[in-house]
Amino acid sequence: MSPRKPTSPWSPHLHRDASAVDGSRRRFVTGLAAAGLAGGAGLWRLPAFAADAAAPGPVELRGTDFDLSIGRAPVNFTGRTRPATTVNGSLPGPLLRWREGDTVTLRVANRLRDEPASIHWHGILLPANMDGVPGLSFDGIHPGETWTYRFTLQQSGTYWYHSHSMYQEQAGLYGAIVVDPLQPPPFHYDREHVVLLSDWTDMDPAALFARMKKMSEHDNFYRRTAGDFLGNVGRNGLEATLADRGMWGRMRMTPTDISDINAHTYTYLLNGTAPAGNWTGLFRPGEKVLLRFINASAMTYFDIRIPGLKMTVVAADGQYVHPVSVDEFRIAVAETFDVLVEPTGADAFAIFAQDMGRTGYARGTLAVRHGLAPDVPPLDPRPLLTMDDMGHGGMSHAGMDHGQAAQMKGMEGGCGAHMGHAMPAMDHAAGGMQQHPASEAGNPLVDMQTMSPVPRLDDPGIGLRDNGRKVLAYSDLRSTFEDPDGREPSRTVELHLTGHMEKFAWSFDGLKFDDAEPLRLNYGERMRIVLVNDTMMTHPIHLHGMWSDLEGEDGGFMVRKHTVDMPPGTKRSYRVRADALGRWAYHCHLLYHMEGGMMREVRVVE
Repeated sequence: MSPRKPTSPWSPHLHRDASAVDGSRRRFVTGLAAAGLAGGAGLWRLPAFAADAAAPGPVELRGTDFDLSIGRAPVNFTGRTRPATTVNGSLPGPLLRWREGDTVTLRVANRLRDEPASIHWHGILLPANMDGVPGLSFDGIHPGETWTYRFTLQQSGTYWYHSHSMYQEQAGLYGAIVVDPLQPPPFHYDREHVVLLSDWTDMDPAALFARMKKMSEHDNFYRRTAGDFLGNVGRNGLEATLADRGMWGRMRMTPTDISDINAHTYTYLLNGTAPAGNWTGLFRPGEKVLLRFINASAMTYFDIRIPGLKMTVVAADGQYVHPVSVDEFRIAVAETFDVLVEPTGADAFAIFAQDMGRTGYARGTLAVRHGLAPDVPPLDPRPLLTMDDMGHGGMSHAGMDHGQAAQMKGMEGGCGAHMGHAMPAMDHAAGGMQQHPASEAGNPLVDMQTMSPVPRLDDPGIGLRDNGRKVLAYSDLRSTFEDPDGREPSRTVELHLTGHMEKFAWSFDGLKFDDAEPLRLNYGERMRIVLVNDTMMTHPIHLHGMWSDLEGEDGGFMVRKHTVDMPPGTKRSYRVRADALGRWAYHCHLLYHMEGGMMREVRVVE
């Protein structure tokens, strides 16, 4: 969590939805062609890295000694100039290029006049006091002060950095990190591009969070209609359709609620460029190109494809994996994926990243020269959640036995407001149903509990199933190395991801950050964390300071990550070696879910 700032650079009249100012959604989906850092007299210009026709991405800083300055600058992505939080005057911040084994020193100056700041080095192993989380790692960087980060790089790969103070990450304080390896990678490439994805809002991010607390359904424009009802009756029959609609109604939820915030509020950016700006990375025919994808969004999952090109995934969260050839992959907030492509047969290819709810997209181009603009594919059809997606598989009235029907009566009292009261009375032993912690019982901040969660590691995700393309699933990912620890976990901790949609309250085990005791790990132990998603939302869970070694359904080591995606209705486990002393953050990486309470402190003690 983070302290609240007393003042805001946004004027009060900006606290309304940006889309209300301009009725054309197309303008806000695609943004402005010449969008970015704003100049004087109300004009705007491209960011420096985009204006340079030879530049492949953000300004790159190399070496071991760095001076970074956190400040504010006006930006214009939609036709309205707004304040952004920047690093060295740019959004995104500079690309930091380091080398494995080096000790880097970063002097970070806070030039903001009215609020503290911080930088967290996401996925980088380092001492706790260098991690950059105010209130846990250090006190934050106060206005006018400089904090010196210094740590030795124990890894290589693609990572990123961002603020952990207030809403500065949403306002633009983020950037890419590439750590070059000491040994050559297990694949060849001729050139590389960083592809950093993010979401921008013209609103004051604090006001956006306040709006979510009051109107969590604000961006959910796509509620089902009478026409949809008739179509469902034709496909599924009247009884099944009425049962489905009744269940959703009693739960006070809607199957169209895929993401909390979407393109009705956000403009999606690729390397700080709106879709209309068409960021371009160059290639020569016959080259192998490494694309380092980073999802630096505050709240947006992206589904990425390059029509006409296969992508070979070679690294996840900075760690090498056995190559997997795909047409498309989903990247959760905070994840990174490295992919190889071999552009051939055309002069230009679109990099297309649509949001999970199919309301907008980020885009860029791979081309033999600047100025080419390949066709952008249409958005895929909007997906709908099902009871099976939320871990309530087989709960239709027609298919339930008497025991299940009796258990469902408690849930039908109203999942949206009362489900937490009813669920503990269920016979959890029957049918192998999921048990839930006592702290969820009767909890007004818990509106749903999953009944039959499963890992679903081979599921590409809602909206990606059976779409005619080969889509990456977690089960496709295998680290190129064996379990680096090798020990069986000595104990298991189970945590439930919980929330209340209408109240926009989020937590672990029904306990918000301020009310929960730290999770204590003994230094050197190998332990297992089991996560159960008791909400209808997808959550990317990030443990600071230590790796999360994801397990397969057989319990064996599968892939090493720093962020583990948790779709609704899933139960996934990973191993952690507690090899980093100190106080660490553990949280959902959806910014407003973390701010809403889905965060814990982890203490590794002697």
